[in-house]
Formats: sequence, C-alpha cells, structure tokens
Amino acid sequence: MQRTSIDELTSSGARPSRDQGQAARPPGGDGAVIACDRLVRIYSTAGIEVQALQGLDLLVDAGELTALVGASGSGKSTLLNILAGLDTPTAGQARVAGHDLLAMTARDRLGYRRAVVGFLWQQTGRNLFSHLTAAENVALPMRLARGRHRAQRRSRAVELLEMTGVGYCADRMPAQMSGGEQQRVAIGIALANQPAVLLADEPTGELDSESADQVFAALRTANAELGVTVLVVTHDPQVSAQVRRTIAIRDGKISTEVLRRAAADGQSDVAEEYSVLDRAGRLQIPRDFIESLGLRDRVRLALEPDHVGVWPDAQAGGRRGVKDAYGEEE
Repeated sequence: MQRTSIDELTSSGARPSRDQGQAARPPGGDGAVIACDRLVRIYSTAGIEVQALQGLDLLVDAGELTALVGASGSGKSTLLNILAGLDTPTAGQARVAGHDLLAMTARDRLGYRRAVVGFLWQQTGRNLFSHLTAAENVALPMRLARGRHRAQRRSRAVELLEMTGVGYCADRMPAQMSGGEQQRVAIGIALANQPAVLLADEPTGELDSESADQVFAALRTANAELGVTVLVVTHDPQVSAQVRRTIAIRDGKISTEVLRRAAADGQSDVAEEYSVLDRAGRLQIPRDFIESLGLRDRVRLALEPDHVGVWPDAQAGGRRGVKDAYGEEE
C-alpha cells in the first residue's frame, strides 16, 4: 500500500459495484476484463509534448495471467497507471471490469482503487506500513472498506498469507521479513478486498532469482485459486517463462505477443511469438528483422495464398534476394 495515500484511502467515498457502467466496450472486447481501444496519453513538459501511448489496443480476458514487457520509455508504466486509476488517458477508450476509466469522477476512482483493482509496487517499502504486522497490513484495506468485522478481517488476512506462502510471517513486522517475504505479503494486501484485477509494477525488480520465483509462484496461485486477472509489468523478457501470455510494448503500442501452450507430450510448454495486428491493419516488424534485412523507409508487400511477403525497396538500398516464407528468393 502506498504510504502517502493513507489520507485518500480513509476519506469518504462510495465503493463502486463490479457491474457499474456497462456501456459498449471497444470492438472485440466482449468478455475482456481489460479493454483498451486506441489509447493515447500525451504529456507536456516545458512546452514539449511527449506521446507516451500512441493508439494502443489491448484485450485481456478474465482469469488471464499476463506479462507486459517493454524497455524504459516504451509506455508500459503509463499504461499501468491508467489501468490503476492513477492517471487519465488523453484520448481513446479504457475499461477495466466494466468501469469506464475516462468517465470516472475522483470519488469513483477512490472506490475503484479500493474494490476493483489491487496494486503491487516494485519497492517493498511502498506496499507495507512499517509499524504494522503482516496480518495487520493485509487487514487494513478491509478495515478501510468497512466490509468485515475484526475477527473476519484477521481470518481473511491469515488465509491470504497462507495462500502466498508466508503464513509464518503473520505477526512479524516488515523489518523482520526479507524482501521476497514482504512482496508476498504485499500480494495478500492487494487481494484483500477481492479485486477483479491485480496489477503488479516490476514486482521482482529488487529481488534475487529465488525470491522472484517465489513471488511469481504466489501470483500463479492467486490467479489459479481466486480467479483474479493478473497483469505484471516488467522490463525483464525472462518473465515470459513464468506466464502463459507475454505482451511486448514498443513506442507506445503493442508490438508482439508470446503465447505458451502445452506441448503434445503434455510434459513441456511450447512458446510461439506473434506480431500484433491493430485495428487499422498496422503491425510492428521486430527490430532485429528490420536490421537483418536492411528494411527502411518503405517496403513492398505481396499477397500469397497463405502468407504475406515483405521485401525491402531495392532503390532505397535494401538487400536484394530476401527469402519469403518458403525460403524461395525473389
């Protein structure tokens, strides 16, 4: 829990219902708990405009465990702040669990952050209050929501701590826990009020590999046992091994996705990478493809029976004799 937000959390505000604002979703967004359609976010600094999101489209279905991967400046943190109700988009549509993020008032946003989304910060110190035990930290969001009696809050807190593998930390103060233990307690805090979506901002960025694996194991358990939709934002592409779907963001747009599926032998997973086609028919060609084939300025397309061929413009200095999907040279 963010330490500086305690006044906001304790202020009066209605808790929104999960089905509030069931207006029309973006095309193709039926059944999606997260639906972004041509999302734009522009910041102005010293008279200079920076477009952090450039018409981003994103659909995440209920119950998914997904990672959003991107380098610094790609727009991933901007998107996460919008989905968390901490920032507002400049244009486009964004809906989470039926809530229109562009139409909410300040009071709506307070209730939204209490009941609809849980948030996990990278810095362990931002998730927990240092003067409260682990169980008291997990019980605090329930106390602020005024939805349970004290004994019920304690029982629910212990249950969540057991589920994330840190039940033994219930009566420990944060200073008595490791960073990995604190992050698993923080998952319990984020889940305390049964949110539809759990958003995690670089949750393993300050942890060693063993602790990071334990945190992801806790996230997978929460996803499987509680059915909560989990979206993890990170710069680490290795996270793709921990989730079924990895979405790459580049220059403010979704560029590629990696989907992991069970192999035919049932004993292993197969990962396949896809480029994402947006609603305008645009896709981003991976940068290493562009560099390898010398693509620049413009390319030539050819429609084949079962694929589209892409060739560099020879007059622009691109490499000749580029092979198509069948390995045949033009």
